[in-house]
Amino acid sequence: MSAVTASRVRARPQARRSTRKALNTGLRYLLLSVVLLFAIFPFLWTLAIALTDKTAGTSIYAFPSSLFPRQVTLNNFGEVYRSFGLGRYLWNSVSITLMTVTGTLIISALAAYPLARFRFPGRNLVFCVIVLTLVLPGETTFLANTLTLQKLHLLGTHLGVVVPTIAGAFGIFLMRQAFLSVPTALLEAARIDGAGELTILTRIMLPLTRPSLAALGIFTLVTSWNAYFWPMLVLSSTPEKAPLSVAVLKLKGQFSYDPFNIAAGSLIMMLPVLLVFLLAQRHFMQGMEGAVK
Repeated sequence: MSAVTASRVRARPQARRSTRKALNTGLRYLLLSVVLLFAIFPFLWTLAIALTDKTAGTSIYAFPSSLFPRQVTLNNFGEVYRSFGLGRYLWNSVSITLMTVTGTLIISALAAYPLARFRFPGRNLVFCVIVLTLVLPGETTFLANTLTLQKLHLLGTHLGVVVPTIAGAFGIFLMRQAFLSVPTALLEAARIDGAGELTILTRIMLPLTRPSLAALGIFTLVTSWNAYFWPMLVLSSTPEKAPLSVAVLKLKGQFSYDPFNIAAGSLIMMLPVLLVFLLAQRHFMQGMEGAVK
């Protein structure tokens, strides 16, 4: 067999492997594109309706032509913001979300540090019980939390919305896993130098686990901003203190079921958290990778 023939025989399996690899890669990208289309389709349709000039006589049910507005306008956003007074509800959402994120980060760090670094009887049992609460639906605690808030005279306040939600099992779990990844030698060296546990937590542990803190903050921000049932229940007696997620549903009655204004109000609610996540997604992914490890 000549050298040229032998090289051709060796090249055939390599060519088949390259073709198979390219085909598999193409199928993966096709599948991911389909999943992406299903994921972003509701947002794109809502965006198209919100930007459509309703005076042009366009129907949102004329699919797929409703995805491509004939006349684009921003009047729907201005109308829903002025007529419904969304500025007040927007500030309520900001207030509740900031308090929830701050409280969750503080409580999670303070609870996770002893569970990760202290040695005491029942430590693993306590952690297992905390993790087991993740399987419980949030609705199971509504009655007990409502009665407790009533005794504390916190119903109808933003603080009443925030307090029962800041001690979550997910945040404690995430921060415990992050604290376990910090080398023990650093803590021992700090203790030898006379550093107390609070100093170690604030000067060593928290700076080294910033990605996990960022991930927890983003996750809590999105969850708190989009929460509906619990804020509605706590603030039912003070509707003027309701967050944007609760107030947006009132657009149906306010504008006689005007779908263009409802779509505009929905986008006003979702855009802030969407922008925050897009700007901080790198920190979120780093923090979640630390939790998985």
